[in-house]
Amino acid sequence: MEVNRIVVIGGVACGPKAAARARRLDPSADITIIERGDLLSYAGCGMPYYIQGTIESADELLSTAAGVVRDAAFFKSVKAIKVMGQTLAERIDRKRKVVETIGVETGEKAEVAYDKLVLATGAEAVVPPFEGTDLKGVYRLYSPHDARAIKDEVLDGCKRAAIVGAGLIGMEVAEALATHELSVTMIEMMDYVVPAVLDPDMAAHLRKHLASKGVEIMTGTRVTALKGDHTGQVTSVLTSNGMVEADLVLIAVGVKPNIRLARDAGLEIGETGAIKVNDHLQTNDPDIYAGGDCAENINRISGKPVYVPLGSTANKHGRIIGDNVTGGDSTFDGVLGTVVFKAFDFNVGHTGLSETQCKRLDIPYITALTPGPDRAHYYPTARPMVLKVIASPDDGKLLGVEAVGMGDLVKRIDVAATVMSFGGTVRDISELDLGYAPPYSSAVDMLAHAANVIDNKLRGVARAIGPAEVKQKIESGEDFVLLDVRGPKEVERISLKAKQIVNIPLGKLRERVGELPRDKEIITFCAVSLRGYEAQRVLDGEGFEDVKFMDGGIAGWPYSLDMSC
Repeated sequence: MEVNRIVVIGGVACGPKAAARARRLDPSADITIIERGDLLSYAGCGMPYYIQGTIESADELLSTAAGVVRDAAFFKSVKAIKVMGQTLAERIDRKRKVVETIGVETGEKAEVAYDKLVLATGAEAVVPPFEGTDLKGVYRLYSPHDARAIKDEVLDGCKRAAIVGAGLIGMEVAEALATHELSVTMIEMMDYVVPAVLDPDMAAHLRKHLASKGVEIMTGTRVTALKGDHTGQVTSVLTSNGMVEADLVLIAVGVKPNIRLARDAGLEIGETGAIKVNDHLQTNDPDIYAGGDCAENINRISGKPVYVPLGSTANKHGRIIGDNVTGGDSTFDGVLGTVVFKAFDFNVGHTGLSETQCKRLDIPYITALTPGPDRAHYYPTARPMVLKVIASPDDGKLLGVEAVGMGDLVKRIDVAATVMSFGGTVRDISELDLGYAPPYSSAVDMLAHAANVIDNKLRGVARAIGPAEVKQKIESGEDFVLLDVRGPKEVERISLKAKQIVNIPLGKLRERVGELPRDKEIITFCAVSLRGYEAQRVLDGEGFEDVKFMDGGIAGWPYSLDMSC
C-alpha cells in the first residue's frame, strides 16, 4: 500500500490543525508542514492580552495547555510530522504534484512531492498607501514578535498612541495600551467603530463607553501620512481632520487573504478575493484543499460568499481538511460571522446578518432593540446589556443578533448562533428550555425577551421606532409627542431633554389621556420601553391612531440626552 503524502503550506492555526488531524486518522501518512516564519503554531488572538499584561509571557501563546511549546520538535516527536521552518513555498507544479521551496535564510531550493496539498497560507496585513509606514514606532500586530516589540515600546516609556482602524484588533489593543496609561486615539475612516461587526446604532453605545475610558475616537477620518523626527521615530499622524501626536502607531486596517501561490498555480479565486473552495474545502483542483484566512466561506443566512478571517473558523477548517485528505467525506456548511470581543468593561458580540448587511443584500427584515440585565434584576451582580435582534418579517426566521454592554452577552450570542444554524425562528428562541437561576439569568432570558418583542411586532400588536429615527425627528423639529411614562424620581435621576417631551407616568396615563393630542404622532418610552410598549397598547385601546414606542427606551439611547438645543 502506497504511503499518502500530505503537504501543508502554512502554520499558525489551520495548517497545524489539518496536519495533526490527518496524523490521528492516518498513522502511516507522510506529513510535511512548510512554514516561512520561525514560529509554527501560536494563539494569535491572545496577543492583545499579552501586550496588556493579562498574559504574562508570550511563550504561553506558543504552548499547549500542558505547557509544551508547539514547535518543530514537538510536531516531530509527538505527531511524527516533518516541519520545514523558515522555508518559503515558491511555486506549486500541479502537473508534477510538487511544491518548489526555498530556504528563507539559506536560499537552498528543494521540491516536496504531494498526493494531497493543503493551502493554509493565511492572511497578510493591509498596508495603507500613505507615507511613513516604515518609521520606527509604527507597528502591525501580526505575530508574537510584533506583540513583544509593541510591549517593549510601551514599557520603554512611550506616552501617546494612535491606532489607525477601529476594528477588532484596534479595539483590543486600545484597551491594552490604555491599561499602561498611554493616551489613545483611534482613527477610523468609516463613520462609526467596528463597522464589520455592529450597526451604527449599536456601535454608538460602544463609542460612548470608549470615550468614558478616555479613548479619543475620530470617525469619518482618513489618514494622509505618518511623520517622524530626524531619527526616523514617528511623532505624529496627519489626517483629514487634523494632526494627532503619537510616539507609537498601530496600523490595524484589516487583512487580506494570501493567495499568491494559489493564483499563480491557476486555482480559482472567489469574488471576495480569497481562494474559492467547495463544501469539502477543495479548490478547483480536487487534490488541493484550502482553509483558514486564505479561503472564502459561505454565509449560512444569505448563501453568499464572504471573507471572514477568524481563528475559530480556521481550526474548524483544519479538522475538516484533515478528515478529507485521509479519505474522509466531511463538509463545512459555512459561517455566521460570529464575533465576540472585550473592550474595557464592555462585552460586544455579533452573529448572523446585521441590519446594514440586510439592506445591502436587499433582504427584508424587522428589528427589536432590547436593553436589560443579564440576570435577575434584583441579583447584586446583574449587569446591563443591549440586544438587537434581526428577523424575517415573513416567517420570523432569525437573521442576526448584536449585543453590547457589561453583561454576560456571549452566551446569548452563542444561543442565537445555534438557533440560526438550524434555521430557527424567534418563536423557537422563546420556547427554548434554557437554564434559569437568578445568578445566571432572568426567568425570561434577555434573548427570549427580545424574541418576544419581535413576535409582538410580527403579530401587529407592537409598533416601534428606533432611537436613531427619533433623534432625526427631534433634530428636524418635527411636531410630535415624545411621551415619557416613567415616574418622577426616574425622570429626576436621568431624563431626555427635547421640546417634544411630555411626562405622564404609566400609572396615571388612563386618567390623564385627555391631555394628549389625537392628531399628532405619539412615541412612548421609559427606561427600557417595556412600559413604553404598555403605554402604546393603552393608547391603542383609547382610540389613538398614530402611536409607537421607542425601541430600547433610555437604556437604548446612545446619544446626548440633551436634545433641546
